[in-house]
Amino acid sequence: MNNHIVSIGTASPGEAIPQLQIGEFMKIAHSLDSTESRKLNFIYKHSGIESRHSVLEDFKHSDPSKFRFFPDNHSLEPFPSTKKRMGQFRDSAFPLAKEAISTCLQNALTYPNEITHLVLVSCTGMFAPGLELEIISKMGFASDVERYCIHFMGCYAAFNALKLADRICDSSPESKVLIVSVELCTLHFQKEYNEDNLLANAIFGDGAAAALVCKSDTGLKISKYNSMLFPEGRQDMAWEIGDFGFEMKLSKYVPELLQKGLEKVNEHLEKLYGLSSIKNFAVHPGGKQILQKVETAFQIDESQNKASHEVLSKFGNMSSATILFVLSSWLYHNENAAKILALGFGPGLSLETMLLEK
Repeated sequence: MNNHIVSIGTASPGEAIPQLQIGEFMKIAHSLDSTESRKLNFIYKHSGIESRHSVLEDFKHSDPSKFRFFPDNHSLEPFPSTKKRMGQFRDSAFPLAKEAISTCLQNALTYPNEITHLVLVSCTGMFAPGLELEIISKMGFASDVERYCIHFMGCYAAFNALKLADRICDSSPESKVLIVSVELCTLHFQKEYNEDNLLANAIFGDGAAAALVCKSDTGLKISKYNSMLFPEGRQDMAWEIGDFGFEMKLSKYVPELLQKGLEKVNEHLEKLYGLSSIKNFAVHPGGKQILQKVETAFQIDESQNKASHEVLSKFGNMSSATILFVLSSWLYHNENAAKILALGFGPGLSLETMLLEK
């Protein structure tokens, strides 16, 4: 038997918040005048996102008196420190992880004590003793489960977790590896009104996903994978820890860089995967333009990448968890798919690809 993603569970905090409602919060938080407010409305309306989720209720409101995490004044001062944001991550991460894990294991008819390896993924929060230990102690995992953490790698980190799980299952065929991604991106809202923050605040949301990988004859077979770097984009996508949360560098040129980079490696991907014969794609929905540029580079229709557009519309970009939401759609709702090429992007500028087969 081959190594397969046999089950995926996803979880979102609270009710979906309409994208334009989040925009009203942003106008207050950024202290926008009428001209800049119209610009923000345009960006939000054309983002490809209908709604997002957040562990913070504040994003539902445009009245500062209703804020609970951010200060209840128009200047949002004193602006929440990184320590406060990590405290919120610690409080909110486990319930979301628990929901995703429970769904994943129920779908696979697997008990927590059957899991041999736990891989935790997050680039939006960390603490020690970590979330992985909280999962083990509160969810009935065996005390000797092997555990690994992949932190701060960005949107493509779940690919690295899947590759690690594949390697583990190759070396220990009886393994059952559970990958858990928890990303609370909205904790890192930045109020300074600049291009980086405008783009980041317009697309990121919160979510968690869990995937079970083991030797099986059902699910999504992990066939091949590959990593690439486009160093010319190093300054266009970056992620740093600041005094007031984590700070995203996200240039408007990232979609263009990706398209040019993919066009350059098209021949390599053809040799590796038989790119021209693949009809189905699971592209990390880092944004509407990113999806469109990938489709242009590969000369494919939006319908071939439908799941990614749907996830972007309903949830926005949830960093590393997002691709697992997309793969969940391919696993459970697209019965006719044979081969699926998954792609993820992140700081670096890095590209991860993985060929999956149903």
